[in-house]
Amino acid sequence: MGESITDGTLAKFLKNPGDRVELDEPIAQIETDKVTIDVASPEAGVIQKFLAKEGETVEPGTKIAVISKSGEGATHVAPSESAGEKAASPPPPAEKVEEKQKPKAEAAPAAEKPKAPSPPPPPPPKRSATEPQLPPKDRERRIPMTRLRKRVAARLKDSQNTFALLTTFNEVDMTNLMKLRSDYKDAFVEKHGVKLGLMSGFVKAAVSGLQNQPIINAVIDGDDIIYRDYVDISIAVGTPKGLVVPVIRNAENMNFADIEKEINTLAKKANDGSISIDEMAGGTFTISNGGVYGSLLSTPIINPPQSAILGMHSIVSRPMVVGGNVVPRPMMYIALTYDHRLIDGREAVFFLRRIKDVVEDPRRLLLDI
Repeated sequence: MGESITDGTLAKFLKNPGDRVELDEPIAQIETDKVTIDVASPEAGVIQKFLAKEGETVEPGTKIAVISKSGEGATHVAPSESAGEKAASPPPPAEKVEEKQKPKAEAAPAAEKPKAPSPPPPPPPKRSATEPQLPPKDRERRIPMTRLRKRVAARLKDSQNTFALLTTFNEVDMTNLMKLRSDYKDAFVEKHGVKLGLMSGFVKAAVSGLQNQPIINAVIDGDDIIYRDYVDISIAVGTPKGLVVPVIRNAENMNFADIEKEINTLAKKANDGSISIDEMAGGTFTISNGGVYGSLLSTPIINPPQSAILGMHSIVSRPMVVGGNVVPRPMMYIALTYDHRLIDGREAVFFLRRIKDVVEDPRRLLLDI
């Protein structure tokens, strides 16, 4: 594991004792605070037995299984494993002592003192008419939280306790960005091999906004402010196992195609569990798209140690006044949650206004206006 990982939870074994495994074939999964890691078999052979149980906390170097390279039942164990087995097996003398003690206890039953009759159990307390009727426990399920869920919960609560959170809102007319995608989607796929989505437009807009308002890309460190002259955009991705936030590195140097390819690669890795910890480390600003789940409006929470997060939402056709006429337009609410200790309302509103201007007229990116 990486240097930042000190331990993990053995989530599950992917094989059973007696199964044959090949070299580098995954045999177990370890849950860490950030990601689930596959444990690959170091040898080809047959799994003899497991030395750890599912749900146990294990550290790097812990032996979790024994593999026989011959596959004939001869256990291939390292010296430390053999010592562990001997220590774990119960000593035979204890069994003999227990067997000898049993007939003695049977031969002298009269030596035992007669037990006093136990008092009857107290009657169950009567429920008052006003006491709420709780649902029976057999209709509830208690499941331990995964390490990823516990880590997410702790980080978000730390964010809420540390930052002076404030959210500002705006709305974006998506007409031009959607028309751009519609007009060039076939040519874009043909040249770049990836579909043109809306997320790349928002990433480019965020890069432009962060360059115009560098304080949004900065962070407080003690009594200092660290200004970062690079833009690493974190993209919040919801997976079946929880929220992960892969990072698009140096987004200021990428074009639309580079961004779309990187988003597709990272999202695929996040969903199949193959994303690495390094691919989620760092990040100077986060974009969260709740619109894919149908969210109309929300107040996102900052991802520490960043200072702001942009929330995208669903696109809804609404009546808007354009040129004195009421016409239907595809509209999206956008939200910026920021750390008010560092960022004033003026900079936050200017940043969100820049997002709106670029998304509504992407030609601004070409002219740098």
